[in-house]
Amino acid sequence: MKWTRSRTASALAIGAASAMLLTACSSGDDGTEEPTDAPETAEETEEPAEAEPVTLNVSYWGTFGLESLAEQYTADNPHVTINLDSGEYGAQHDKLTQALIAGSGASEVSAIDEGYMASFLAQQENFVNLLDLGAGKYEEEYLDWKWGQAASADGSYVIGLGSDVGGLAMCYRHDLFAEAGLPDAREDVSAAWGEGWGDYIELGKEYVGATDAAFVDNVSQIMNAAQTQLGTGYAYYNRNNELDMEASKPAFDVALQVITEGLSANIAPWGPEWNTGFANGDFATLPCPAWMRANIIDSGAPAGTWDIADIPGPGGNWGGSFYTIPAQFDENTTQEAYNFIEWVIQPEQQLAIFAETGNLPSQSSLYSDEAIQDPEHPAQAEVNAFFNGAPGGQIFSKTAEEIPGAIYYAPNNAAIRSAVETVLNEVQAGTIAAEDAWDEAVAAAEAADAA
Repeated sequence: MKWTRSRTASALAIGAASAMLLTACSSGDDGTEEPTDAPETAEETEEPAEAEPVTLNVSYWGTFGLESLAEQYTADNPHVTINLDSGEYGAQHDKLTQALIAGSGASEVSAIDEGYMASFLAQQENFVNLLDLGAGKYEEEYLDWKWGQAASADGSYVIGLGSDVGGLAMCYRHDLFAEAGLPDAREDVSAAWGEGWGDYIELGKEYVGATDAAFVDNVSQIMNAAQTQLGTGYAYYNRNNELDMEASKPAFDVALQVITEGLSANIAPWGPEWNTGFANGDFATLPCPAWMRANIIDSGAPAGTWDIADIPGPGGNWGGSFYTIPAQFDENTTQEAYNFIEWVIQPEQQLAIFAETGNLPSQSSLYSDEAIQDPEHPAQAEVNAFFNGAPGGQIFSKTAEEIPGAIYYAPNNAAIRSAVETVLNEVQAGTIAAEDAWDEAVAAAEAADAA
């Protein structure tokens, strides 16, 4: 038998009633009560039911900062075994999709990135409504737009609790800037690329001219960042899920100019060559949400050589994830999965993740905490030191709070993004001419939309 809280309570109630009956039956014929060793209530003798052993598989990608936290949680909850399943970004989402189609095989706790959230929210019945488990009490702690990304239109169904947000800044190699004769202090760098990507490109041309090295790792990074700044509130698909390539053309044009000016290293992100590029100085900038700092640190880049400046143009958000529970498990397992998620999103754990990885919490209620605002606080001193003393907590919390709302990523957005990035990469490789790039991108997007 699976002893849920409700069943335990029922057993206690039945036990109490039985004890009362036994006491009544022990009374003498004269109405006096016979001595008895029976307790007055069952609560005095019934030991609490032991928690049922449970295994929680937790699927995610990249750096979530869960390793030490999982050890801490299982030490405090010895009936829980946690298996951390860290995989590749796209593959983890594909695996979850297949498990939902099959009706089994999903991880008890499944992370979902904001870029995939709309597609999974469209099948909300395949996920546990976290409001039914008490998650609603945390709504006011979160950034409004972050909470809304995982909620149904009427707010009655919430499938995920946010782990982090990706307010944009720009990471850059201050030492390489100095060697190239460019401004290298973060305030001066922010001023140098001013209000938009045009100034960024001009500075990049100066850098390439002085060093004969690339300015940015890959143009797809520029496309992703610029697209979140357009003010449309969506990427590729409007909120009626109609493909709208024209709305993304300004961001595409920026990316295309980065290619034609020779600023891109054309290194595919996330792979071994990318990590080597950080260490060797093969590129000098990349758009940098808070979570990107962990990737830079883990790449083997020299400590103290990277710094953080403002993103060219207005603010934007790139990335940020959610913890969800697929609706494939019994009541006890579901509750245990929620217990773990609820524990992870508490301030102590969120600040521990921030200290270890630099990931910025989704809960804006934490942004005033000295652990985030004080650059010398132990919670961020080590990460900040790696980035030449840049006050990461101040930079990224300010950016996150200035974001007017979430970008809408339609269910088929990932397919369109891949198609467009493929065209841009072919332009970088020289197999598609720059003048043909937009028409090729539109055709590729329309084909992906029709597939």
